[in-house]
Amino acid sequence: MGLSIFFKRSFIKSIALFMIVLAFFTWSVVWGLAQNTAPGGIITGKVMAVFFVDVGQADCIFIHTPNNLNMLIDAGNREDYPQINRFLQAQNVTRLDVVVATHPHEDHIGSMEEIIRNFQIGKLYMPKVSTATRTFEGLLQAIRIKGLKVNVAKAGVKIDLGPGFTSEFIAPNNDDYDDLNNYSGVIKVSYHKVALLLTGDAERISEQEMLDKGYDLKADVLKVGHHGSNSSSSAAFLKQVAPSIAIISVGVDNPYHHPGLSTLKRLARSGARIYRTDRDGTIRLLTDGDKIEIRNYRY
Repeated sequence: MGLSIFFKRSFIKSIALFMIVLAFFTWSVVWGLAQNTAPGGIITGKVMAVFFVDVGQADCIFIHTPNNLNMLIDAGNREDYPQINRFLQAQNVTRLDVVVATHPHEDHIGSMEEIIRNFQIGKLYMPKVSTATRTFEGLLQAIRIKGLKVNVAKAGVKIDLGPGFTSEFIAPNNDDYDDLNNYSGVIKVSYHKVALLLTGDAERISEQEMLDKGYDLKADVLKVGHHGSNSSSSAAFLKQVAPSIAIISVGVDNPYHHPGLSTLKRLARSGARIYRTDRDGTIRLLTDGDKIEIRNYRY
């Protein structure tokens, strides 16, 4: 009888040990996949993926097209490079086919020098304006070393993203502004029936110029100008864009008090669903050109 109990206990211990090993193995596999696959990572098929990367009080947008083209719009502050690099590595990116520096403010080109130095670059777009900062000078030096041509970002310039896409700058519309923000390259990207309007830091002067030019501003997704500042997103502009989704790239407890309360009220009145990187983290949008799927995560 004692021997029988011994064997039963040994059997139970063996089963328990097996279950522990199995659980550990399963956890290891799942953890390994999690480590090698970015949350909401790029999916295959005829889907465009757009990531509004959480870089605090700065901008960084990554687009992956169904024909495997990669586009980067802005690159956060200088200290954001490790985070941006980690994000791009997680997406298995070694080449950026299109890079856009919307305008030469630190919070948009801060990590662009390192991006240029460390990734293969296809076409580079920047507005025709300069500024006497070390960040801008470093970017120009990296461009010279790499032997890249700078294409001028201005209204009417088209970007080739392949079949099913139309992508074009609709601002800036002038060559002389008092504020660097209004030099922002504003891009409208359309994939079949779905349109995105990516506005950099364009303010009301630039918005009014776009309205005056009579551009088709209608877009399903609006990257809200200048981190949601009250100096952008006028009621007239929002009326023409009529977005269903508005995304604000903004830092937690930033000293500028972005986004502005009046901007949030105007966005709410427009009927847009608002996402914010300070609250939602990185925001991923997927579209097949008809429907839009959106989720947020922190990585």
